[in-house]
Amino acid sequence: MQTKAVYIHIPFCTNKCYYCDFNSYVTKNPQLIWEYLYALEKEMKETVRQFPPGEIKTIFVGGGTPTFLDTKQMEYFLEIVARYFPKRSADLEFTMEANPGTTDMEKLIVMRHGGVNRISFGVQSFDDELLKRIGRIHDSEQVLRSIANAKAAGFQNLSIDLIFGLPDQTVEQFRDTLDQAFALDLPHFSSYSLKVEENTLFYTLYEKDQLPLPTEEEEVAMYELLMEEMARHGLLQYEISNFARPGWESRHNMTYWHNEYYYGIGAGAHGYINGERHVNAGPLKQYIQLAGEKGLPRVEQFAVSRTEAMEDHMIMGLRMMRGVSASEFQKRYGTTLEEQFGSVIKELIELGLVEWNGEMLRLTKRGIPLGNEVFARFLGLVDKV
Repeated sequence: MQTKAVYIHIPFCTNKCYYCDFNSYVTKNPQLIWEYLYALEKEMKETVRQFPPGEIKTIFVGGGTPTFLDTKQMEYFLEIVARYFPKRSADLEFTMEANPGTTDMEKLIVMRHGGVNRISFGVQSFDDELLKRIGRIHDSEQVLRSIANAKAAGFQNLSIDLIFGLPDQTVEQFRDTLDQAFALDLPHFSSYSLKVEENTLFYTLYEKDQLPLPTEEEEVAMYELLMEEMARHGLLQYEISNFARPGWESRHNMTYWHNEYYYGIGAGAHGYINGERHVNAGPLKQYIQLAGEKGLPRVEQFAVSRTEAMEDHMIMGLRMMRGVSASEFQKRYGTTLEEQFGSVIKELIELGLVEWNGEMLRLTKRGIPLGNEVFARFLGLVDKV
């Protein structure tokens, strides 16, 4: 299986959001950013030397906030990406994550010239008070301006992220956010429920019982509203948290959901190449040092067993609304779904959480909100569903 996808991590941010546990750093030191970019180049150079790329079909730049880079830094970054991954498919999808307010017209033009053709904005909400409560530094007006600038710069493939289940958020507040989102006339949306992760301010507040989250019933109501409104506006749910007009699905993320190989480059990045997964050093100083000394700044690397690969295939594949193809599974692993997971599938069918037509295994409407519990069954974890 050839590696056709590239993930690159830019870890810098203007501030740390209260819910964020991603590998990100707040800095005002331009020299540190340049040192990081030089280290990225070293990793790219050694990566393609050891694992030569074929025709690249998707590139995804995540963070952090990639658009935190200034114009000259962005130019340099896009130049080195082009240098080390020059062979690109004619329909390359090149995504860059962005925060509203970090994409002026000059930077957007640099991105366009550098090959970026898709932008995913971290909007999260159109309620300005909620945005303050979760530590975002933009407001809804900056969202509108950023989207308008991106369209004016020639970007058509635009997506926004929204979060529901925020502190004290009501179903009606989320409905208002959705209404404002649909008014932007975008081809793609991602929407996730808030997860309170360790090493975040929200986790500290949660542990002190100072984080007033919606009830489980309210959160489920928000998710049901999300699915209903997306369908009503002609956006197909193609994955648990993703919605798109036909043909505008995120092809890079499909790489993960199909459990395919991808390069993982940058501080804290994960990659999957030639049957092995790896994890890069996360702390910037360690990443920069290892990249300088070894080229590959890896702190963990391990082979994925056939059993683990099949489990990953099920967990990731069932996130998609199309589900898992029995014939594709058999072609890839040389065994059938029934032989490998028959008892689990039978149990989940009886519980009404999956449906099976002999070729496609997929989550039912009841199973979608309980996806994590379903996935656990394929790992041999039998927590109560």
